[in-house]
Parts: sequence; C-alpha cells; structure tokens
Amino acid sequence: MTAGGTVTTLNPTYTVDEISHQLTDSGASMVICDAMFAETSSAAAAASGIETIYTIGDVAGMTSFEVLKASDPISAPVDVDPMTHVAVLPYSSGTTGISKGVELTHRNLVSNLVQAQPVFGSVDDAVAVAVLPFFHIYGMQVLMNGIAMGGSTAVTMPRFDLVHFLEILQNYKVTHAYLVPPIILALAKHPLVADYDLSALERVVSGAAPLGADLAEEASRRIDADVVQGYGLTEVSPVSHGTFPNDYRPGSIGVLVPSTEARIVDPETGEDCGIDTDGELWLRGPQVMKGYLNNPQATADCIDADGWFRTGDIARVDEHDHFYIVDRLKELIKYKGFQVPPAELEALLISHPDIADVAVVPVPDVEAGELPKAFVVRVPGGDVTAQSVMDFVSEKVATYKQIRLVEFIDEIPKSASGKILRRILRDR
Repeated sequence: MTAGGTVTTLNPTYTVDEISHQLTDSGASMVICDAMFAETSSAAAAASGIETIYTIGDVAGMTSFEVLKASDPISAPVDVDPMTHVAVLPYSSGTTGISKGVELTHRNLVSNLVQAQPVFGSVDDAVAVAVLPFFHIYGMQVLMNGIAMGGSTAVTMPRFDLVHFLEILQNYKVTHAYLVPPIILALAKHPLVADYDLSALERVVSGAAPLGADLAEEASRRIDADVVQGYGLTEVSPVSHGTFPNDYRPGSIGVLVPSTEARIVDPETGEDCGIDTDGELWLRGPQVMKGYLNNPQATADCIDADGWFRTGDIARVDEHDHFYIVDRLKELIKYKGFQVPPAELEALLISHPDIADVAVVPVPDVEAGELPKAFVVRVPGGDVTAQSVMDFVSEKVATYKQIRLVEFIDEIPKSASGKILRRILRDR
C-alpha cells in the first residue's frame, strides 16, 4: 500500500478457475502465495497472464518472497488520495452468482477501525486469539488490523483445531476471542472444553453469521464470559454494529458503532419503519465502500444518491437502540461464515447432462449455520444420484461452496416471470 498498490485477498482453498477469475477481474499484476498453494496459484496466474509470482517458503523453480523483501525499498511513499484510493479489494458473492470486487479505500478502513474500537472492548493489556482467516474481511480488519490498533496481543493460528484452540486460550491466558458461531457451539457443547482453564477469558464476540440467543447464553454460562454479537458486511469495512461492554441483550447484534446511521425501510413501500417493526436495514457512514469494481449498475443497485447502503438484511430495532437481524432479502447462503451464492451453484449444476432444472436453498444447521441444499429435476430417463450431484460440484468449487444435501423433485416452483420461489422449497 505504501507503494500505491491495492491488495486483493484470496481464499487459498479456491480452485484454479476461481482464483483466475478474481485475478483477471481485479487486474492483478503480481501474486504472493504460501508455498503450500504454489501449484494452484501458479496455474491461476498463468491463466490470467500474470508472470510475477512470489512464494512464502521455498518452492523449486519459483521466486521466494524473501527476494522481494531484500530488494531496494521505494524512496518515499507514493502520494495517493486516502478518500478515493482503493487500499484493499476483497471479493463478495452476489445473488447473480458472480463475485464482485468490493472497493475499500484507506478512509473506509481507518474509519472503521476507529469506529469499532469502543464496542470491541480490547485494551492494551488484552490478549486475543486470531483464528479466523486474514483473507476474510472479519479476519483482516477485526483481527489483523483491529487488535494491533488497540495495542492488544494477538495469538494467531494457521487453521482451526479445537484442541490447539483450547490450549491457546489456556496457556496464553486469552482475554478476548473474536469467533464465528460454529466455534461458539463447540465452547457450549464439546466435552473437551471442561478439560481446560479458560478463566482468563472475559469476552467473546461472534460475527460473520447469525448466533442464536440460546446458544450464546449457553456458551456464556459454561465458560463464564460475555458472549455477544456484532454485525457487518464486506461492503462496510466490515463493522456497523457491536455490543458495548455490559450492554448485552439476548439475540441482539448490538447498537450502531459511532458515526454510523441506520434506517429500517419497508422493502415494499420504501417508507421508514417504526420501533420493533421488520424492514430492510440501510446503513450510511464513512465505512461504506466506494463501490463494486467495474460494476456501476451493481453499485447503483445498493447505494442510493444520498449514500445509503441497502444491506439486503431484514432487521428491527428496539426502544433501547439495539438491532436484531430477522432474515435476509438476499439469497446468499451463510456456511460457517462464508458466503455461498445459490445462483453460482445452480449455473454449475444445470451444466450437468442429466439435470433438467435445479434450485439451491439454505437449510438451517446448528453447527454450520446454513447448508446448501440442491433441489434437482432429472432429465427424462436420467439416473443421476444425490452422491453424483455432490461429486460433480465438489470437483469444481471450494470446499465451503459444496452441496451438502440433495432432493429430487418433479418441478422447480417459479413465478410467472421465471423467478425461483425459494420460500416454497425452504418450507418443504
């Protein structure tokens, strides 16, 4: 960033095609990857016409990142406008099934770090565990940048493992943990938790996916620590709501972070809703993205002329200014905190020669939050099985996007305009 560049982060479990799409769409000119993922990254870079690739760790025939680090430094930081220059370009899946580059400026990121500090409650003597991936906006901003900004100590993990996680909580006397619901489920229910001393733990913050009030309170009782929720989206850098210390309310995502405005809007009439009335959550503040890369129509569809960002989530606010997420207008499936776009999976499945029609919907799951389920219509005489459907998808997408359940039906319910009636399928 000092050199005036823009960073686009990638999920290392992506396939060659998925990585290549992002590299091409973002206009990337250089790839830096871990040695473990050098083969996939190299193939994707080649497919995108990128010749410069560095590996963290030695890989035969490839250039080590140490070479880049040892090169001459730039003479001075490149002069950029922090209000408009895109610092990071994470990708967020849309209901169209095509992931979009979210343009986050230096102002977006710095503003949100300042906004979020009061609700996170980290202080300079806090110890926080950083288990979530840094390529995800939650890991990037809340863990990597936020913990450092707060002056706290971060204990990182390369990947989640329950025993290693519990050892870290115990041995490093972790006081703050920023987690996702599946990990909180383990804290509430897994027998291993009883074998570790978690007495230093003061506060657990859940994000990236909805956390049920009952589960939050069960985990809180077991580990004797506050378990609260926050809320945000990649498009808002990512935090818009959080729970202040000693201000927890069951099921709440908390209150607005400083310098953020919100509206609850009736999606049918466009009118503002009153207290305890469901409507679409709109947000405005310095953390709202610049827009979607190379996609002015998608930007205009979600940010109006007055700067209000339509989240696509149905919410309500109570008399104490606490917000609650009720449902989503968007059709994205949240699998363990990751966004799974149904339309992408539908487009893939419909390419199968034995599938005549298909729809993918979320199914509630205690551990994952939601599971992608495919409703499949076979072609006449087709003999495709549930397992072959799942195998077909697993070969072409990242692990978290895979179909977990399959049901065969005679017809996909659709409206007169041809839109899939997902509600009917979800209610089956």
